Amino acid sequence: MTIYDIAIIPLIVGIVELLKQIGLPSKFAALVSVILGIAIGVVYVSPDDIKKGVLVGLALGLAAAGLYSTTKDTVEGVKGLFVTKRKR
Repeated sequence: MTIYDIAIIPLIVGIVELLKQIGLPSKFAALVSVILGIAIGVVYVSPDDIKKGVLVGLALGLAAAGLYSTTKDTVEGVKGLFVTKRKR
């Protein structure tokens, strides 16, 4: 895995967001991120070594799920700060 493979993480987040727009329930977003990460890890990152592909893919999928979750929580927190200030 090279440093350029890190760009796969936002790609996974984008694909999951697209699937959510189509109708994927939000509660399955993390699971889909991990599945996509493993699939990309095996097919793209390390097609010659399945074990390495699964481990790298798992890391990519979990990172994508964490990136989505963290971003969502941060945006909601910032919105909460501004909405609270306006109501006062």
